[in-house]
Amino acid sequence: MNYSSTRGNSEQVTSAEAIIKGLASDEGLFVPDSLPPIDEDFIESLVPLTYEERAAKVLGLFLTDYSPAEIQDCVTKAYGQGKFDCQAKAPVTDLGDMQVLELWHGPTSAFKDMALQLLPQLMSTALKKTGEKSQVLILVATSGDTGKAALEGFKDVPQISIMVFYPEGGVSRIQQLQMVTQEGNNVNVTAVKGNFDDAQSGVKEIFADSDFAQKLAGQNVKLSSANSINWGRLVPQIVYYFSAYADLRKAGKITKGEAINFTVPTGNFGNILAAFYAQQMGLPVHKLVCASNANNVLTDFLHSGRYDRNRQFFKTITPSMDILISSNLERLLYHLTNDKAKVAGWMQDLKTQGAYETDGQTRQLLQEKFWADWVDDQATQACIHKVYQQHKYILDTHTAVAWQVAENYQQAAGDDHKMVVVSTASPYKFNGSVLNALEVSTEGLDEFALLAKLQELNTNPIPQGLGALKQKTARHQDVCAKTDMRQAVLSFIGQ
Repeated sequence: MNYSSTRGNSEQVTSAEAIIKGLASDEGLFVPDSLPPIDEDFIESLVPLTYEERAAKVLGLFLTDYSPAEIQDCVTKAYGQGKFDCQAKAPVTDLGDMQVLELWHGPTSAFKDMALQLLPQLMSTALKKTGEKSQVLILVATSGDTGKAALEGFKDVPQISIMVFYPEGGVSRIQQLQMVTQEGNNVNVTAVKGNFDDAQSGVKEIFADSDFAQKLAGQNVKLSSANSINWGRLVPQIVYYFSAYADLRKAGKITKGEAINFTVPTGNFGNILAAFYAQQMGLPVHKLVCASNANNVLTDFLHSGRYDRNRQFFKTITPSMDILISSNLERLLYHLTNDKAKVAGWMQDLKTQGAYETDGQTRQLLQEKFWADWVDDQATQACIHKVYQQHKYILDTHTAVAWQVAENYQQAAGDDHKMVVVSTASPYKFNGSVLNALEVSTEGLDEFALLAKLQELNTNPIPQGLGALKQKTARHQDVCAKTDMRQAVLSFIGQ
């Protein structure tokens, strides 16, 4: 299987080449030339398997230039060795009308671990397969969770360095501590003065700067990405939608071929796009529900077909969703239209005008596949409180957004398909906001006292990686303006 750019002005590449490059030379995103179809027998074959075995089967459909042994080795290194605190890796918890897909049992307590434990293995293997000799520098812009997960995945990986940019004051205190205490001889963390979109746009501009690329090449350095713009980051996410379905079949919650719904808390659109890919391959998915916070650019887009980031930016209690430019929409638009020139035009409009408007046929397809809604911080907190009262189960803030939007969808659509709420982070990562929602006083408590207070209410223990932060020293204190990000990169590689 080959991959090409959503914008049509780049060469076809193998999956290994796409994973190393990260971004296509025309600034588009790599997409597979076709999606591999699966049938009911394939899905049923996943039911008795472990998560690792399911991952190897699904990944093998896309990474056709990797041998089965190479894929198995990558999967074993990613999900084995005690890295996850749950044998199932991505268990589904039954909470009455809702099934909760828990994606936060990895080393950094967020769903990004599901992909970012695997991406370094895929990339290291790709470097060997392609004979690439340059040092690869991973550049990452993060709204909180991707940064730590990428740092943890790539730390001390030979031939690869990683630099993470995060918005100063735009992540939770726990997220910041996770990043600035990161160990490893090949890592850097730098705060950017601005919001996530400033950091993300700055990284994209660096990727698009051919003169800067030549300057790096003179130092034997090539750029790549660990954000979900990298295909190697996105393809592992397809796996857990198949795994969730297989677990529901195994538990007898659904019958063979029965369609289900997924509600996904959404920022950069990568997670829900992975669910779309699974659906397009043949996984029985009835409706994909896109859940947003007050930065509801995606909700407006899926309702109207017009994407407009020219709006007020809100800092919320769901910082990983505080995003106004959702990069992975570009891939979705490509698959819906199969028109690379049209997609390139819309992306140019977004870059120059901050907005673009799709055509009527595309709007119709969007609304057939997706339903969207958003909730504010108050409704998010109310949902956390309600679910705890009903089930004694604690949601993190992002999962609460998804839960409430899922309920809104069920009431609006009268849809009785089994609903899976995608849970993207441990509540311990957002302990202050969660405790406030549970009407527990947080006055005078530092981050570690907040962890202990939440533990009093939660049946799940404090994740080891979060509890250990108290003993760690801050190692990364760099701050730069968006306009100085190139110089920050040069300073890091020149160390």
